Amino acid sequence: MAALLWRLGRAPCGLRAARTALPAAAAAVWPPRFAAAAPPDPRRPLSFSAAELVRAAPGRLQPYLRLMRLHQPAGTWLLYLPCTWSMALAAPPGALPHWPTLALFGAGAVLMRGAGCTINDMWDRDYDKKVARTASRPLAAGEISTFQSFVFLGGQLSLALCVLLCLNYYSIVLGAASLTLVVSYPLMKRITYWPQLVLGLTFNWGALLGWSAIRGSCDWSVCLPLYLAGVMWTLVYDTIYAHQDKRDDILIGVKSTALHFKEDTKRWLSGFSTAMLVGLCVAGMNCNQTFPYYSAVAAVGAHLAHQIYTLDIDKPEDCWKKFASNRTVGVLLFVGIVLGNLCKRQESKTVQEPLESR
Repeated sequence: MAALLWRLGRAPCGLRAARTALPAAAAAVWPPRFAAAAPPDPRRPLSFSAAELVRAAPGRLQPYLRLMRLHQPAGTWLLYLPCTWSMALAAPPGALPHWPTLALFGAGAVLMRGAGCTINDMWDRDYDKKVARTASRPLAAGEISTFQSFVFLGGQLSLALCVLLCLNYYSIVLGAASLTLVVSYPLMKRITYWPQLVLGLTFNWGALLGWSAIRGSCDWSVCLPLYLAGVMWTLVYDTIYAHQDKRDDILIGVKSTALHFKEDTKRWLSGFSTAMLVGLCVAGMNCNQTFPYYSAVAAVGAHLAHQIYTLDIDKPEDCWKKFASNRTVGVLLFVGIVLGNLCKRQESKTVQEPLESR
């Protein structure tokens, strides 16, 4: 009897051991598809930003894409937007801008901005090595040789020439005239405290070229004030940009408006912004723009005022944020021009109707 009770008392332990052994045996015998699924690995969300696309490119191609700053498209937008203003102003009353020409100028902006950055890095490769923000650029870091960058520059300029040759003869000559500014701009920081002015003359050439591409030649009563407004805009955003590097610029002997203006920067930026708004109003009056255009100009003024008022010139991250926000300024103005142009047709209809009823 005692032996029987002892065996019964041991039975649960045996059952527990069997229950423990069964899953292990089953895992060894059953195919892996019946095993418990492992928790999914956390993955980075899918992104289509320019920086992500450059990182996803083949490794040997990445240094060239970074050399032309495809991972930082803010500069491309700032080069492209004055072209869009001019083309939208040149459109016939009541019509949208010519989309194929907009696309053509978009391709040209990518190529010419890339060529300009390549020229800049070729001139500044020794300076870039001494500045923390630019030391990782492909030429400064030794990822690309000077000869390779020169060949790459030739390819970019050749493609840009193909874009230019799609335009009329007047525009071809006008576009070719900008090359002197493109090549000489990187040298200006060694000569003058106003390299941002030369950049403005270069970056806003599209305000002239866009109009001539649509109309066949420039109407200087519209194009010149628009061009000067763009130059003033560049002085605003690139002075803000230059404040990021002012400590390094002092050490290596590079000049900029940020170093020239110092603590008076906000006063100068306010003056440039006012001049920009005046130029936009003159351009609008000379091509009979309507209420949406002037509303957009007012919104641009408010945006610039907010930028300047909240700017902290001693915080590089804030300077970059303000600089990059200028894409919004350009887009606001483009939308205002398009809407203003569409209203021209409505106004002309209201004028014609009373005349026809007489």
